[in-house]
Amino acid sequence: MSKPLLRAPDLIGKGGWLNTGGQPLSLSELRGKIVLLDFWTFCCINCLHVLDELRELEEKYADVLVTIGVHSPKFAHEADHDSVVAAVERYEVRHPVLDDPELATWSRYTVRAWPTLVVVDPTGYIVAQLSGEGHGHGLDSLLGELIATHEAKGTLRRGDGPYVPPQAPATELRFPGKIIRWPRDDRDDQRERYLVSDSKHHSLAVLDTAGGVVRRIGTGQRGRADGPASAAQFSEPQGMCPLPPNVAAAVGYDVVIADTVNHLLRGLDTASGEVRAVAGIGDQWRPGSSTEGLALEVALSSPWDLAWLGDRLVIAMAGIHQLWWFDPRTERVGVLAGTGHEGLRDGLAARAWLAQPSGLAVSADGRTLWIADSEVSALRRLEHGEVLTAIGTGLFEFGHRDGPAGQALLQHPLGVCVLPDGSIAILDTYNGAVRRFDPVSSAVSTLAAGLAEPSDAIVEGDRLIVVESAAHRLTSVPLGAAGTSVAASAYRTQRPPTTVRPGRLRLEVPFVPPAGQKLDDRDGPPSRLVVSATPPELLISGAGAGSELSRDLVLAADIPEGVLHVAAMAASCDEGTEFAACHVHEQDWGVPVTVVGGAATELVLPLRGAG
Repeated sequence: MSKPLLRAPDLIGKGGWLNTGGQPLSLSELRGKIVLLDFWTFCCINCLHVLDELRELEEKYADVLVTIGVHSPKFAHEADHDSVVAAVERYEVRHPVLDDPELATWSRYTVRAWPTLVVVDPTGYIVAQLSGEGHGHGLDSLLGELIATHEAKGTLRRGDGPYVPPQAPATELRFPGKIIRWPRDDRDDQRERYLVSDSKHHSLAVLDTAGGVVRRIGTGQRGRADGPASAAQFSEPQGMCPLPPNVAAAVGYDVVIADTVNHLLRGLDTASGEVRAVAGIGDQWRPGSSTEGLALEVALSSPWDLAWLGDRLVIAMAGIHQLWWFDPRTERVGVLAGTGHEGLRDGLAARAWLAQPSGLAVSADGRTLWIADSEVSALRRLEHGEVLTAIGTGLFEFGHRDGPAGQALLQHPLGVCVLPDGSIAILDTYNGAVRRFDPVSSAVSTLAAGLAEPSDAIVEGDRLIVVESAAHRLTSVPLGAAGTSVAASAYRTQRPPTTVRPGRLRLEVPFVPPAGQKLDDRDGPPSRLVVSATPPELLISGAGAGSELSRDLVLAADIPEGVLHVAAMAASCDEGTEFAACHVHEQDWGVPVTVVGGAATELVLPLRGAG
């Protein structure tokens, strides 16, 4: 017997609507259209991946599909309406967005993870719920089925959707990301002082000492093209790193650029302006893909920042929560640190957990790599083959608090910079602040506050030149000032907790392969499930990894609340072909739970479920 379809609840959110010309939307007025709800938050790299996956579908099915982004914040900064407006522009979201700062619609749809996609058919019923990324192929098949079914029934309505493009103001820089000193400023025109990744303009900007743009590298249009500065194309570039002169001379380029949304590293010859791909294949890394080999034959995933450490380049591979290395001379890449699990776990580099590393800086002695680990709001370091945490406690605790490092709090930092005295400047992005960590005293202070999403900085004499990303400018912050006093704040990510009974809890992760696909067991078990808890004592049994997408957990009766961490993966392949393509579906959940007698004894987390 098939499962009865559920009527989709209507959409509510105190923040109101974006990209609709100021008009609210309701599901009832969209009857006849297929509606795709995208529950996202702008800090989440997986959510940004989904935005890119949806672009092709939105274009292909423009006359029948209405995508609605339901912005559901993780961090306090993301609950600010102006920040959501900026993010919608920054990431070129071209569909209506509901700003839901209190997670009202999230609760109505019992969503438990970022990102989650919900498909509503033309008659207003939920037909699928998908967690995580990588569902583009399956969605394409599902949309084709729905169109055929409802066109035959006469319940499909074609025509324009409700998206109304907003007017973006013109500024010289638009959401700049990272900054380095222009490598040729000691040989060429002294006006050319800084190189900035002008992310929303999809280009690199060469700036003078006053912050004015002298010239550009790239056309300014989103794309992926090598060639001279006037013809090269990027897609939301971020970090850059100059190569040591001897390495640059050997390889024929002197700056490496993290071309983030293209999943590439690009090499720039600053003398000629020539740009070329040096690592990545232009497609996103997926589980099962190679993690070491020739650089132009291995997929990358949202490289966000770069730093030269020892004899090779380090890549902050934000998209898969790892650090990778790249050797320009041998033209090879590989994993340096991180298992790929998202979280905060110290230890040997190969076993450590990272969470969207987004900023890198190397100590003056070249021995320590400092890391802005954004999703765990942490400052971490790699030294002597180990990943260690200086500031930060986990995925869901954040704030703005100075003092001893063990008590200090950050909020989604995106950059780090080593200061002349050996201390570390942290670009505390969502707090709008520059923080300072002293490795000797382990004390944390605030150098500057009131900035608009600072994302990177370099030292210029007795000051910092800060990239103030959401203000579209560079800002000078004196290093000799006494610092800034800021009222302390501490937050925990607010999501409706799931009430569960102590003792046995049945965990189910439903996965239904898309139409035309089957589970792919050609190389062994087609699925994997990893479970842990915070605090660990919450789980009496059931922790660890296994190949089944269901498991009996046993919860402690004396732990009143905590978070269950669940990571699931399933592989499917196309049916009816000799060389079937493989598709990997994966998601990490952090599910807050309250342990109450008489509550639910089952927890269902659909990886890909039919309605």
